[in-house]
Amino acid sequence: MDEKKTPVIGIPRALLYHRYGTLWRAYFDGLGVRTVLSPVTNREIVNTGSALAMDESCLSAKIFLGHVQALIGKCDTIFIPRYSSLGRDAVFCTRFEGLYDQTRNVFRSSGQEFISCDIDLRNKHSEQSAYKDLGKKLGFSDKEAARAYTAAVKADIKQWRELIQKQEDSCCKPGMKILLVGHSYILSDPYIGKPIVDYLERIGVIPLRADITDRNAALRESQRFSPTCRWLMSRELIGSTLLYQDKADGVILLSAFPCGPDSMVNEMLTRRLSGIPVLNLVLDEQSGTAGVETRLESFVDIIRFKEGEPV
Repeated sequence: MDEKKTPVIGIPRALLYHRYGTLWRAYFDGLGVRTVLSPVTNREIVNTGSALAMDESCLSAKIFLGHVQALIGKCDTIFIPRYSSLGRDAVFCTRFEGLYDQTRNVFRSSGQEFISCDIDLRNKHSEQSAYKDLGKKLGFSDKEAARAYTAAVKADIKQWRELIQKQEDSCCKPGMKILLVGHSYILSDPYIGKPIVDYLERIGVIPLRADITDRNAALRESQRFSPTCRWLMSRELIGSTLLYQDKADGVILLSAFPCGPDSMVNEMLTRRLSGIPVLNLVLDEQSGTAGVETRLESFVDIIRFKEGEPV
């Protein structure tokens, strides 16, 4: 294939990028397609996204639109896959199903091109077939797309196993451990979630992340908690919380205002977790660093007091 005719693809560094970013980048690399990432989240991106989004949008969705805006004019097309389901009881939040159409509508006057693929196993659109179809849209053969997808899956699994092993090693270290229960697009975001992880480390706490887990084991464990919860990533967080709670001294529930699934799931976890301190922390675009750090420091002091340590 003539490489010069291959479009430069922009990838917003937000939402599902923090879950599938390795897969996406490895897939496009395998096809020889050049990609451009939006900058890491900053105040300008948050403000821009907030101005573009509907008032009812959650903070993470607002941040996503800010990342898309940062890519306008810097690439030929922007990649926004549509994730609907990975099975009958593995459904994504509707924001991910409608994200492609919503974004195209918001930027309909920009002249920017967008490209997508449809992952919806309930309607027989597997991830593998979705990336095969995506390869066709880009002008590649089925064989080339299949080879790139297979290599991308291997890279994703390798990176994920390394993250899980690193966390398991952290569980064995001495010191206070706090389990952070939040989606990857919150905990990995350099502006809203990563500062919380970094602050806990600075004050001598070992942060554990519920989003870094054996997903199949977490899904099985979540059945004991709620067999009717159908949101895939919420079920993973529930199961992971149950698997890690005995290894943690406290639990922090992190969510982006006003996330519907998180508001329900976190309320359920708060009621069901017993014998362990729990902090429910809801983040929005007005959340200040000082205020969040004060709440974190107070929470850590409560745990130390409970365990008989000097505060």
